[in-house]
Amino acid sequence: MEYVSYGKTGMKVSRFGLGCMRFPSEEKEAIEMVRYAIDHGVNYLDTAFIYKDSEIITGKALKNGYRNKTFLATKSPIWNINKHEDFEKYLDEELMRLGTDHIDVYLLHNMNHGHWEKVKRFDGLTFLDRMVEKGKIVHKAFSIHNTLKAFKEIVDSYDWEMAQIQLNILDVKQQVGVEGLHYAADKGLAVVIMEPLRGGYILNTVPLEAQDLINQYPEKRSLVEWCFRWLYNMPEVSVILSGTSNLQQLKDNLSIFEHSAPNVMSEEDLNLIKMIREAYEAKNSIGCTGCRYCMPCPQGVTIPEIFKLYNSQQLMKSHFIDTVVYQSNLVPAGSGADQCISCGICAEKCPQTLEIPELLQKVHSEFMKSTHTPQK
Repeated sequence: MEYVSYGKTGMKVSRFGLGCMRFPSEEKEAIEMVRYAIDHGVNYLDTAFIYKDSEIITGKALKNGYRNKTFLATKSPIWNINKHEDFEKYLDEELMRLGTDHIDVYLLHNMNHGHWEKVKRFDGLTFLDRMVEKGKIVHKAFSIHNTLKAFKEIVDSYDWEMAQIQLNILDVKQQVGVEGLHYAADKGLAVVIMEPLRGGYILNTVPLEAQDLINQYPEKRSLVEWCFRWLYNMPEVSVILSGTSNLQQLKDNLSIFEHSAPNVMSEEDLNLIKMIREAYEAKNSIGCTGCRYCMPCPQGVTIPEIFKLYNSQQLMKSHFIDTVVYQSNLVPAGSGADQCISCGICAEKCPQTLEIPELLQKVHSEFMKSTHTPQK
């Protein structure tokens, strides 16, 4: 495991960080996975108030001396904040869930426009300073799904120590992008990467053209490894988070990071990534990561599942099975896109800023072009 400096904090962190958003369904298995990661060199864990049961399970995993072996990051649920006092109220609840007296890195979660305005309105930055004085948090940070312009404004507004951004081989110019990575690093901030595989989207929707590029390339690596390698090649990247959902995924990721180091990619390697990106961009797919922030839908529309079916259909060009699943299962069950009333609640919550109601209309129209008669 490679360890690097975490911005100007003095912390030395593992280049690979365990994301605790997609734990296995069995608590015992999740605890074992967390401890396996720590036993094999991972010293950075990332969780959040909103991740179902994640803080509680992480807290249990960090008992018996494991807390002292790791740096712990979690996030303030800004959407629940209605007054200044709420910031500390939720922090105290998180400390209790995690079974610790301090958080090493505390993030204001997802600084979209509305959340950033709320932080300013309820003086969230003063809250961070006071919590450092009290010893409840050590380092001040934020995560973001927003534009580059908004990101720069937030970075310049306060003495942050870390910024957590979405970055992967497809999002070079999306959201904050590579330019934002360099901007924050130049300011002395640690930069933590989330969604390195875009929530599994990159692996679940591989164009045949992209796979052919990988198969024909002289240096034999999996797409997963190329994705991580492209990120850890950049010295500005402090930690790369991966939300593994089982032990085998974790072991595979640890193996990839055994020899991670900056500046390991050649010009030919970088050109390969560029061609892979172009293969994805040539497909008419929807950039949903399956994070489920849009759920539950008041009308019962299964938004992530619908987008996943659509992306699969686009990649396979004429994938009949996806149409069958949509027409024969989702629509009759009342969870199809035809139930959408364009209330816009989902779009407001989407970290990818997708225009979900409009996309649902497009998807429904596409799936219903050809009719399917279910077998009796």
